[in-house]
Amino acid sequence: MQVCRRGGDSEEHFWKVEEFNVAACWKQPGGAVTPGAGLGAVGDEALGSLELWQIASSNPRRLPTPLNLSLPPTTPLALYHLSLPSSSRHGGQILFLPHHLLSQRKAEYALNAVNQGVTSLGIKATNGIVLATEKKSSSPLIDSQSSSKISLITPNIGMVYSGMGPDYRVLVDKARKVSHTGYKRVYNEYPPTRILVQDVARVMQEATQSGGVRPYGVSLLIAGWDDGIEPEAEGKSEEQTSEEKKKVSGKTGGILKGGPSLYQVDPSGSYFPWKATAIGKSATSAKTFLEKRYTDGLELEDAIHIALLTLKETIEGEMNGETVEIGIVGPPEERLLGVEGVEGAVGPRFRKLSPSEVEDYLTNL
Repeated sequence: MQVCRRGGDSEEHFWKVEEFNVAACWKQPGGAVTPGAGLGAVGDEALGSLELWQIASSNPRRLPTPLNLSLPPTTPLALYHLSLPSSSRHGGQILFLPHHLLSQRKAEYALNAVNQGVTSLGIKATNGIVLATEKKSSSPLIDSQSSSKISLITPNIGMVYSGMGPDYRVLVDKARKVSHTGYKRVYNEYPPTRILVQDVARVMQEATQSGGVRPYGVSLLIAGWDDGIEPEAEGKSEEQTSEEKKKVSGKTGGILKGGPSLYQVDPSGSYFPWKATAIGKSATSAKTFLEKRYTDGLELEDAIHIALLTLKETIEGEMNGETVEIGIVGPPEERLLGVEGVEGAVGPRFRKLSPSEVEDYLTNL
């Protein structure tokens, strides 16, 4: 970005975006519209912003390149949208010109950080979800037990990442704060998985459009189990099923569907539900492997087996309980939360497998 200042009362500011082959000019009222140094002439007359927008909307090929946009000094540049010529290598994209350039490239750079991170994956089964990732240490002197890539957010929700570890820790803190001090304080219960995903995605999206910050360089896999009407009410009478259908949650806009759910959240703030997915350096090959192995009706034990086979295809080196980390969302644990013996208390559904448990699964591959 170059800023050109001219002396006198009719000061002009030029924003030159060489990569998009677009230049924007902001002039004082009454001042002459003059192209910036090195930009060249743009026809016999300068187009007003409204005329320029009309041309861009109807026929982007008519836009001159380089392009000079004359704006009143009281109008924020962010209000003007320019469709780039289709001849540009970024053709068809919408460009916003605020006082500092904001574009979708910021989110693309964040995705590059994700694609350089280690592979993480998630698989949803009928009775739970498995999250698996590689624990890669930069030095053999590092205590691997002191670091963890899979985090507990609520008793029923866990999260794993690929990308920049410091950014992930910030998002974990924000997710826990929203769950424990925000939602639970109001509703006296932890948020459903979808609500938590929306809150985390909102935080990540705001970082893409706020000044002075950069997007989070991580993608997340969030797995959780929601209490409510199970996807399949097998073994229940029609009377019991009809009673369960009367359970309505005003917070989620209708009947609260229970069971496992798996979401992926990207640096742009986009989030999607998945049956099985992978993120990180080897995400493409991992997804191809999952497409061949995944079937509907998968049980949790089978999902853990497939997750380890998928990591085996992507990990360079030995797989053991120290280099592989697994978290599962499954049946409630027998131990109770809080005080032992409290009537109605239910154990957490999310937990991380111990290194010895991971070793047992690896032995059976």
